Amino acid sequence: MSDRLNVLKTYKLYVGGKFPRSESGRVYEVTTKTSAAGAAGKGKWLANAPLSSRKDARDAVVAARKAFGAWSGATAYNRGQVLYRVAEMLEGRRDQFTREVADAEGLSKSKAAAVVDATIDRWVWYAGWTDKIAQVVGGGNPVAGPFFNLSSPEPTGVVAVLAPQESSFLGLVSVLAPVIATGNTAVVVASEKAPLPALSLAEVLATSDVPGGVVNVLSGRTAEIAAPLAAHQDVNAIDLAGADEVLAKDLEIAAADNLKRVLRPQPVDYTETPGTDRLTAFLETKTVWHPTGSLGASGSSY
Repeated sequence: MSDRLNVLKTYKLYVGGKFPRSESGRVYEVTTKTSAAGAAGKGKWLANAPLSSRKDARDAVVAARKAFGAWSGATAYNRGQVLYRVAEMLEGRRDQFTREVADAEGLSKSKAAAVVDATIDRWVWYAGWTDKIAQVVGGGNPVAGPFFNLSSPEPTGVVAVLAPQESSFLGLVSVLAPVIATGNTAVVVASEKAPLPALSLAEVLATSDVPGGVVNVLSGRTAEIAAPLAAHQDVNAIDLAGADEVLAKDLEIAAADNLKRVLRPQPVDYTETPGTDRLTAFLETKTVWHPTGSLGASGSSY
């Protein structure tokens, strides 16, 4: 009896709820992370990942914009249900992600499992915030005059997210989940050297009630994909978590053209419980003034 050949996985992009190859037809090799001592050597080959082009980035923005209306218009409670469903699906594929994270980040199986568990918990954490953040950052404002003055948060729009380079899964979810939890749609640029966990996450999103286009995942050269996203007139904000100092400066300059919101890169320990900073980073505040009315001759008002 002959030995069976393994069926190798073909990793693809995730754009508009579909899994296309890059329109350029390009791919690049993804290998295991080598230790510091063996940095000069090459790690074990894992897969060929799509090498996204500028056209792929533009297609992802179109898909994100198309999905924004329905996603931002959904109830916060419903968005929480969808995010919780993502955590459920990740729990069922825990072993797969443990292997991929171990290879991507050069971790032992036990440490990779701990990272995956923390990532699943992070999804649950943000799922719980979807219908609470408005109460924290919105509310009634006291004003000098016969008016109601109410402020409420609204999503910014399409957000480009440069995933952290070293934390390929926990860091990725830590920057992506708050963007979509608050009603934005996202174009994610996966870690350049370790894109496989992000591309596999796309498969989970596709089967977790997340509408197509809400999250779009691209892999390839971070600088090559980020440049057209930063300059794109239909991208409303950009998270530079995965950019180095030089690239971040160039992207900030490009983003200024249409006054994008920019979240600058900063040192973050993704294992720590996150605050609300990333939830509020891509929210706008809408304030409504409404005159109070008189109830009668007494002058009382409501």
